[in-house]
Amino acid sequence: MISPSLVNQIETAGLNIELINQRVALALAEDAHDGDLTSKATIAADQISTASFTARKSGVIAGTLVAAAVLEHCGLTNYEILVKDGSAVNAGTVIIKVEGNTRAILLAERTALNFLSHLSGIATLTSQWVNEMAGTKAKLRDTRKTTPGLRELEKYAVRMGGGTNHRMTLSDGALIKDNHIAAAGSVTAAIESVRKGFPGVEIEVEVDNLEQLKEALATGVEMVLLDNMSIEQTKAAVELAKNSKSKLESSGGLKVENAAAYAATGVDYLAVGALTHSAPVLDIGLDF
Repeated sequence: MISPSLVNQIETAGLNIELINQRVALALAEDAHDGDLTSKATIAADQISTASFTARKSGVIAGTLVAAAVLEHCGLTNYEILVKDGSAVNAGTVIIKVEGNTRAILLAERTALNFLSHLSGIATLTSQWVNEMAGTKAKLRDTRKTTPGLRELEKYAVRMGGGTNHRMTLSDGALIKDNHIAAAGSVTAAIESVRKGFPGVEIEVEVDNLEQLKEALATGVEMVLLDNMSIEQTKAAVELAKNSKSKLESSGGLKVENAAAYAATGVDYLAVGALTHSAPVLDIGLDF
């Protein structure tokens, strides 16, 4: 279904070819389970056209390989990706050119644009955050607040925007949150329980105040998540942790407008769920 050349590009990008095949096939089936009735009625079966996927606003591109997979699923193999994922573009930039059966191009259009616009929107928003944090040591991380079934692709888009990924799944590390602490009885008890149950696993624990932070630091935990702390509280947290080996991550109440201020406090990471759950799509269109 997908050419060896595209398979190689997808795997080189660190993406799962089986997942992309599945998601693309499902999306196409959802969009046109019995074909494109309008195109069948108005366009000759053998008509050939050339079309361009073009950015209508400036942004950072992600998802070209997924869009290419959509084209190939629709039998379109004569295309050229002109912009690499992770590249910044201006409005009017042509991202992909395709030549082939007109009906097939229109069949692929919406599904390809849905993937390309959504992932480029995530990459664009991520790049805005990264730019605001420039000059600090803090790194931008995503969360598990992703669209069901699209996590790998959305986290890929975060990387294309200059961000970094946190856990892909619940099995990738321990993140002790307020409900875990409540169930275990205390910050210390929760950390000790994880260490006993899963020796060697990296642990991050969420704290709501500086007293909990002190308790967490006393355990030597690898990372502490500062939940909904003000900039002043965050500065105090950084001071408390300066002689420890624990890294600090800010989360909650973060906006692009205050990203620079939080990053400048000296924390190691900003965790931002909005990168994946609230990124507006990048306006991209297809024109013959």
